[in-house]
Amino acid sequence: MKRTTVLRQSGIALAALTLSAGLAACAEEEPAAGSSGSDSSQSEETPMEEDTESDMGSDAMAATYGPACGDVPQSGDGSFEGMATAPVASAASANPLLTTLVTAVTAADLVEPLNSAPQLTVFAPANPAFEPIPKADLNALLKDKKTLGAVLTHHVVPEKIAPDQLGGEYETLNGDMLTINGEGEEATIGDEKATVLCGGIETANATVYVIDTVLMP
Repeated sequence: MKRTTVLRQSGIALAALTLSAGLAACAEEEPAAGSSGSDSSQSEETPMEEDTESDMGSDAMAATYGPACGDVPQSGDGSFEGMATAPVASAASANPLLTTLVTAVTAADLVEPLNSAPQLTVFAPANPAFEPIPKADLNALLKDKKTLGAVLTHHVVPEKIAPDQLGGEYETLNGDMLTINGEGEEATIGDEKATVLCGGIETANATVYVIDTVLMP
């Protein structure tokens, strides 16, 4: 009887030991509840960041309009998304529609003043807008910093103007008045009745309207 009791007790102890070892092994193999949530959040970070970047690009394009907007690069510094992150003179320098204007802005030493201004609206003549100006006259203008500065600052208003608020008279950085008739796609700019080729482009400190004519003060 004593031997039978001892054997039974030994068997029970062995079973209990085996069960405890099994439970310990299972606990080591199963991930903690917190670690599972962490891995899940890490795996979702990249798609969320990509979605945010995509949303930024969509927002930059949303308010733009005009027949030349399709000529703006789809990606890079000269794209709508790229221009939205840079101050206006730097943003314009990356846009292939505005190379002649950027040359003029650089010659007039206006890059830093435009980049450092808190809020601007820039009516930016596209490259073809300069073509009616005789080459000799354009070269002479580029060498006359005072006159060039007056012409260029006549294209700039020291506040942001949304497309649906364009109509009216605005004082320019040149200190004269610029008249805009109509709003949005119907707007004409200045006495020259310049039309908008691509409007509502946002940069870090300005709203840009690419226009088809050089405005004269």
